[in-house]
Amino acid sequence: MKIPNATRFFLGANTPSGFYSLYDTLVDYQTDQTLYIIKGGAGCGKSSFMRKIAEGLIEAGLDVEQIHCSADPDSLDAIYIPALKIAYADGTAPHILEPTYPGVMEEYINLDEFVDTAPLKEKKAEVITLTDTYRKLYQRAYHCLEAAGKVGFEASAPVIGDMVIAAVKKRTRGIIAREIGKQKNGTGKTRHRFLTALTHKGCIDCFDTAEALADRVYHLDNTLGFAHYMLEDLVKAAEQAGLDLTLCPDPMNPDQLAHVLIPSLGLAFLSSNNQIQYEGTHFRHIRLDAMADPARLKLQKPRLRFAKKVSALLLDEAIHILAEAKAVHDELERIYNPHVDWDGIYDLAEDHLGRLLS
Repeated sequence: MKIPNATRFFLGANTPSGFYSLYDTLVDYQTDQTLYIIKGGAGCGKSSFMRKIAEGLIEAGLDVEQIHCSADPDSLDAIYIPALKIAYADGTAPHILEPTYPGVMEEYINLDEFVDTAPLKEKKAEVITLTDTYRKLYQRAYHCLEAAGKVGFEASAPVIGDMVIAAVKKRTRGIIAREIGKQKNGTGKTRHRFLTALTHKGCIDCFDTAEALADRVYHLDNTLGFAHYMLEDLVKAAEQAGLDLTLCPDPMNPDQLAHVLIPSLGLAFLSSNNQIQYEGTHFRHIRLDAMADPARLKLQKPRLRFAKKVSALLLDEAIHILAEAKAVHDELERIYNPHVDWDGIYDLAEDHLGRLLS
């Protein structure tokens, strides 16, 4: 197994049903020590604060899991330090976090203390207009994603039958026998992360994280939606074997799995679909689409071609709208930035870093 110094994931995704959050899975309340919940307005330094800490920890040789923002993949929404069992997370909308076990597990960090709000009052009307526009743009983007999801599902659903699922599961049993067997290593931990996300920059992947955690990648074709049936059985077998798992849902259908990582075995199962393709080096390429019933596939091919084109257009429109929203958010940040005590924020980050390293 490869050990990275920094890994990247998403904990939130823009989906057909709106914003989908996995932020409540960032920490394990039974085994982790502290979750720092960061509060503060737009542009007040939440990402910069966490990035400063992450860079210092990485420089000191510690592994840091970096959680990127689906609204802006260049920004951090959380960091987790496995060796210290400590996490920091942006607890503001749309992924609002509040303490479950205050004082015992969670602590607040209020970065609004470093904002001079007096001059901001003069820009109240502009801030309200920009904030409302930002929210409306996201609703428009979600409407496009909802339509894209429905078009894709209605076209592929008739191809997914009992015989296909049985064939996929039979193939899965062979992989389980070869890779997992009947080993029992104890009680493994299962966590949830997004490995891909739809952003204003398009579909962004963190496949480099999978490659850092795994020596062998199984690449699964998934344009017809068969991968979940393979992955759910792999997960059951790995859980029974007591292995640690990272389960990665599909942003276009968060109820289904798109990828699974089994770091202790150096294994990653990564799927490709019409939105995003894995182009790295694979150990095995499982052509799941080829398992479709030829007769059903022939009947459905015209609708599948149509759905692919329409979904692509709707996704492009959603990405365009997300880019508009990002521009509006940048305007909000430009209003707040000049009134932030950046030296104070960086000093606070240095203080936290010093305590973590001690």
